[in-house]
Amino acid sequence: MTTPLHRWLLPIAACTLLASTAAVAAPQFSVNLPAGRAAGPVDGRLLVILAPSGTEAARTAEPRFQVGWGAEAIPFFGVDVEAWKPGDTRRLDARAFGFPLRSLKELPAGKYRVQAVLNRYETFHRGDGHVVKLAPDKGEGQVWNRKPGNLYSVPREISWNPGAGGTISLALDQQIPPVPEFQETKYVKYLRIRSELLSKFWGRDMYLAAFVTLPWGFDEHPDARYPLVINHGHFPDEPDNWRELPPDPKLKPDYSDRFKLKGYNRIQQELGWELYQAWTGKGFPRVLMVQIQHATPFYDDSYAVNSANNGPYGDAIQQELIPEIEKRFRGIGQGWARFVFGGSTGGWEAMAVQMFYPDDYNGAWIACPDPIDFRHYTVVDIYSDKNAYYMPNAFKRTPRPGHRNWLGHIDTTLEQMNHYELALGTHGRSGDQWDVWESVYSPVGDDGYPRRIWDRLTGEIDPVTAAYWRENYDLSHILERDWLRLGPKLNGKLRIYVGDMDNYYLNNAVYEVEKFLRSASPPADAVVDYGDRDEHCWNGDHTRSNAYARLRYPQMVLPWAVERMLKTAPAGADTRSWRY
Repeated sequence: MTTPLHRWLLPIAACTLLASTAAVAAPQFSVNLPAGRAAGPVDGRLLVILAPSGTEAARTAEPRFQVGWGAEAIPFFGVDVEAWKPGDTRRLDARAFGFPLRSLKELPAGKYRVQAVLNRYETFHRGDGHVVKLAPDKGEGQVWNRKPGNLYSVPREISWNPGAGGTISLALDQQIPPVPEFQETKYVKYLRIRSELLSKFWGRDMYLAAFVTLPWGFDEHPDARYPLVINHGHFPDEPDNWRELPPDPKLKPDYSDRFKLKGYNRIQQELGWELYQAWTGKGFPRVLMVQIQHATPFYDDSYAVNSANNGPYGDAIQQELIPEIEKRFRGIGQGWARFVFGGSTGGWEAMAVQMFYPDDYNGAWIACPDPIDFRHYTVVDIYSDKNAYYMPNAFKRTPRPGHRNWLGHIDTTLEQMNHYELALGTHGRSGDQWDVWESVYSPVGDDGYPRRIWDRLTGEIDPVTAAYWRENYDLSHILERDWLRLGPKLNGKLRIYVGDMDNYYLNNAVYEVEKFLRSASPPADAVVDYGDRDEHCWNGDHTRSNAYARLRYPQMVLPWAVERMLKTAPAGADTRSWRY
């Protein structure tokens, strides 16, 4: 017969057993920083990545190269580390924030290839008095999984049992090597300068660089002076779509899932060679074509404007880099002979610099621009919406979409994209898209990092930050607010192109800008055009598919630039020496 004491002891024993089981419910990772891999204590973001075994991706790529937010997303988890001493270990357990699973305890049983990566931070004592820890660019364009100096472990296969407990040991015994130096050619030169403006802001030496593609006949025409055309966009490690050798007939064809094309790498080589042949042939515009390296400690480029968190990149490019390029390579050096073009990030930049420096450029070819009206910050109205992640309704939660294809099929939500970035880095340090917009558009927060436009976990929008964005970086609002001043300076200079099925819904903001430009007084004489069912990043070519058109920007933009220069050049301007 069971006594009252036994009736008390049995539940206690059961609770003890349950507590013991819960304590070992999920294994944890122990990551070692080997002695000799760092000169002293390091800061950074420690990531542990798990790629399911047996997949084609697992067989062909390390886990660090499979991380993403799309349909093929794999689990990874991250924690901040500070003052990590060589020889010590750090643990990553179920408390680490992850994506697409929030916690390790949600990871299903199975076999995985696991890898640890440390994205290393450095301390910046900025000129505005703030001290921040960020991952500076090392010549790779702010890509954490191939940033020189970052540490990682050799991938290993494990069997994951969520209830087995225990510790899985990894060692950061590999280091990413430096980026090889670019080899100049007869036509492509590389220029790098120290920026006084940026160095003062960041409290250390900061640099700007550019690839300058020289026109055919540059050496043979020493008295010629040339227009300058900037191709704005993400961090380049060489000029886009440029190839001085015929296509490689032995190149193994790849497959572009985005464009559903086999051998897209061959197509890229063919069109790069096509540009070179046109560039060195008769009748092609003779200009200096420039691509800028202006990576910040937050992202692969600065958006080419001044900002509270990044510093005076707009002025540094305009007042320091461009004059040096024109000095070294015989640029005309006047606004009527400068143009900008670009797509996506580069599209926003092209429009922004044309607006913020209206006398310094004579035209902007703006393709698939990042949101140019924050009433359509992709699918969020930051001024009237309360929550970025869900549509307002008292009785249901409808998530806002983040990315679609040309048929409207969605492979991720806005919340998922933002949680992906949060797993990569806190305080806006993911090095990815939503964080960079905050680094450009936001005021500095109390902690020295960009003030959030919305709570990253919940999506609750901050109206104070939204108001700051509106007055300083909402290009649509600024156009309307300042049109009496800007209108005469921008007449005929704006050409905006976007596909009406842009993957990121960027066409929605363009609709708002178009409405204003169509009725603006004084007239805008602007071009706004849409590609039917075209995705990101349609650039105005109705004769080719997007897969091909995106590789032919110079052939589209430069004839228009020459036409406009000849039409608008001031009296006595040099419109002859470069037209040979």
